[in-house]
Amino acid sequence: MASINRVVLVGNLTRDPELRHTPSGTALCKLGVAVNDRIKQGDEWVEKANFFDVTVWGAQAESCSRYLAKGRQVAIDGRLDHQTWEKDGQKRSKVEIIAQNVQFLGGRQEGSGGGEAAVGAGAPSGLTPDTSDFEAPDSGGDDDIPF
Repeated sequence: MASINRVVLVGNLTRDPELRHTPSGTALCKLGVAVNDRIKQGDEWVEKANFFDVTVWGAQAESCSRYLAKGRQVAIDGRLDHQTWEKDGQKRSKVEIIAQNVQFLGGRQEGSGGGEAAVGAGAPSGLTPDTSDFEAPDSGGDDDIPF
């Protein structure tokens, strides 16, 4: 049976993006994303923040570095990557998200780019598709089903 490794998150950046380059020149951008969750404890709902490390590669890494800033809301579509290493004789591990698509959400903020922009495979960085030729579907209900 095939495996599925996919993560979709919507959250806010906890720090400014950190752009680096590999020795071969490939861009990578490190992001910190906070995703709030509500859990029920007794009779009350309590806010709980979850923090995730995200790595973005290539051209979209450069776009993230250029247009994103701490506090900006983003949607991340990617996969989990488990890393292990040894430091000071202690084995360490962490799980991070490798972003395959990053979408900038929310309005324009100081020091960042414009409105919504999808960055990833098939989407030019900083551009949103022109949907002016499309009409919104009627909300006529089940009577419009063609079968």
